Amino acid sequence: MDVIKRDGRKEKASLDKVTRRAEMLADGLKVEPIAVAQRVVSGLYDGIKVTEIDVFLAETAASLATEHPDYAKLAARVMVSSLQKETSGYATATRELSEIGILSSAYVDFVAKNQFALEDMIDYKRDYQFDYFGYKTLERSYLLKVKGVVVERPQDMFMRVAVAVAGDDLEEIRELYDLLSLCYYTHATPTLFNAGCKMQQLSSCFLLAMQEDSINGIYDTLKDCALISKSAGGIGLHIHNIRATGAPIIGTNGVSNGIVPMLKVFNETARYVDQGGGKRKGSFAVYLEPWHADIESFLDLRKNHGKEEFRARDLFLALWVPDLFMERVETDAEWTLFSPHNTKGLSDLYGAEFTQKYQEYERMGLGVKTIKARQLMTQIIESQAETGTPYMLYKDACNEKSNQKNLGTIKSSNLCAEIMEVSTPDETAACNLASLALPKFVTNTGFDFDKLHQVTKVAIKNLDRVIDVNYHPTDKIEKSNHAHRPVGLGIQGLADVFFKMHLPFDSEEALLLNRDIAETMYHASLEASCEIAKQKGTYSSYDGSPISHGQFQFDLWCEQPSSRWDWSQLKHQIAEHGVRNSLLIAQMPTASTAQILGNNEAFEAQTSNIYKRQTLSGEFIIINKYLVSDLEQRGLWTSKIRDAIILNNGSVQGIDAIPGSVWISKIIVR
Repeated sequence: MDVIKRDGRKEKASLDKVTRRAEMLADGLKVEPIAVAQRVVSGLYDGIKVTEIDVFLAETAASLATEHPDYAKLAARVMVSSLQKETSGYATATRELSEIGILSSAYVDFVAKNQFALEDMIDYKRDYQFDYFGYKTLERSYLLKVKGVVVERPQDMFMRVAVAVAGDDLEEIRELYDLLSLCYYTHATPTLFNAGCKMQQLSSCFLLAMQEDSINGIYDTLKDCALISKSAGGIGLHIHNIRATGAPIIGTNGVSNGIVPMLKVFNETARYVDQGGGKRKGSFAVYLEPWHADIESFLDLRKNHGKEEFRARDLFLALWVPDLFMERVETDAEWTLFSPHNTKGLSDLYGAEFTQKYQEYERMGLGVKTIKARQLMTQIIESQAETGTPYMLYKDACNEKSNQKNLGTIKSSNLCAEIMEVSTPDETAACNLASLALPKFVTNTGFDFDKLHQVTKVAIKNLDRVIDVNYHPTDKIEKSNHAHRPVGLGIQGLADVFFKMHLPFDSEEALLLNRDIAETMYHASLEASCEIAKQKGTYSSYDGSPISHGQFQFDLWCEQPSSRWDWSQLKHQIAEHGVRNSLLIAQMPTASTAQILGNNEAFEAQTSNIYKRQTLSGEFIIINKYLVSDLEQRGLWTSKIRDAIILNNGSVQGIDAIPGSVWISKIIVR
C-alpha cells in the first residue's frame, strides 16, 4: 500500500512512521499516541496522501476528547504541524496574498521593507498552543487563503493584525504581536478577518436608524445593512418610526402592511449577504419599542409554527423598553399601542418626557389598541421561552447612564446588546471591539491586577488606532466613528478564572473578584484614553458629555469604587486633558474568539462539563478541562466516572464517587 508524499513521491505505508509522528506531537500530553496511530493505520488505503493521513490522525484524536482534553490538543498539534509543512511563513504568505490582490499596497510595501525585522519577531512554536476547536475555527474563517488553500499560519495572522493596527513603529508592532500571540487579548473577528486587506473593515458593531418611513428610506437602509454585512459587521437596527399595519399611505391613498413584510426582506438580506463572503452568517438584530401597534406580530416572527409569510426566523428581535411599560406591568394597568405615523416623537424621548408625551397621546385617543400590560408581558415571555428572543433592553436606563447622552436619544443597542450608541438617519454608529483573556492573569498566588491594568491600556491604545486605519462601508459610519471615537473592551474566560482559582461561580469571593477586574479595566481604560487625549486631543463631541463634567460611569449609577486605584488623581487628569473616546468598556459575547483561545465565552458560566458544540467549523466535543484535572489529582478520572457525568447531562451533582469539594466549584447543571 502506497502513500503519496507532499512532493508527489510515493512510498510504502508505515505504521512506525504514523506512530512516531503521533508520539512526537503527543509530548507532554496525557494521551495514548500508539492507540491513536493504530486506529489511523487500520483505515489507510492505497494512494492516500500524507495530508489526508494528518487529517485522519487529527480527527481520530479529537474523537477521543471525552477520554481526556489532551486528545483535542494532540489533534490541533497534528493540524498545525501539517499546516507548517504546507506553508513557508510570513513573507511568502504576504507575497502570495498580494499577488491575488487581497492585501493593501501600503501593508505589502511595509512588510517588504521590514521583512527580516518582522520575521525575527515571529515565534511559530506559539501555533501549538491552540486546541482542536480553536485551530479549526482559525482554519475555516480567519487564516487567509489563495484559491481556497490556507497560506497563513496563526502567527502570520497575528503579525498581519499587529502591522495593520500598530502602524510603522516596530517596537509597538512587537508589543501588540506578543500580546496577541501569547493570548493575553484578542481583537474582534472583523479585525482578524480584514486587517491588512484592501477593504480593511475592522469594526464589529453597527447601529442603524431606519432613514425614514418611505420606500426610499427603507431600501436605502437595507442597502447599508448589506454593505456592512458584506464587510463582516453585525447590525442593530431600530424601526420605531415605521408606521403600523393599517396606517394610511397618503402618496398612494392606500394603507400600510406594517413592519412584518418589510422585516422579511431584511431577513432574506441577512441570509444572502453573509459576513465576509461565507466566513460567518449575516446577523441583524431589530429593535422595537413595545408601544408600537405591530408589537404582537413582531413577537411571533421567530416562532416555529404559523404561516411562513409572517415569519422571519433569521432575525434577532429586541425590545427597547420604557420604564412606564414595566410600571404598568407591576400595577396590572392598561397599555396603549400606537402607530408612529400620527404619534410623532415617542422614540425621541425617554424618562419623564416620554411618559408625559405617551399619556398625552392616550388622552387624545390616538391609540390603535389597548391591552393589559401583563398580557403583553406574557406574550413576550412566551416568545422568549420558545425562541430565545426578544432581548429586553431598558431605554431609560440606557440613556440616563450613557456617556453619549449629550448627543441625543439612544434608540437601540447593537446585534449582541453590549454597546449603547446614538444612531440617526445621518449617523450610523460603529464600535471597535477587543477582549481580554482573563485566565492569562491568574498566577500561583492569585490574580495579577497590575498586568491586567497594563494590558488593558495597550488594548485601548490599539482600539483607538483601529478607528484611524479603518475602512468604513458608508460615509455615515465614518462621520460617527471619527466624531465620537467609541471603543469597546470586554472579557472572555471569567468562568475559567473561577475554575483556576477554585471559586464557585456564585460565591462572594467570585463576586468581589469580578468587581475588582471590572474596576481595574475601567480605570486603565480611562487612564489610557486620557493619555491619548493629551497627545491628540479629545473626541470632537466631548464637550457636554457626563465625563466632561467629571461624572464617571460609577457616578451615574451612584456607586463608589474601591481604593485599589487612585480615582481622584485620574479625575483631576481627565478634568485637565479630557478623554479620546466616548465609550470604553463593552461586554460582548466573544463567541468566536473565545473558541480560538480556548476560553469560556465572555462572563458566562460553562454550558456543561461535557457537551457537543456545532459551528460552521464542524462539531466538537467540549469537556471541562479543570474538572478533569481536579479529578485526576484525586485519582477519580476513570471511564466509569466519565460515563456517569455524560449520563447525568454533564452535571457532577449526585455522583457519589465525586466529593463535594470538587463539584461545589465545578457545578454547571443544577
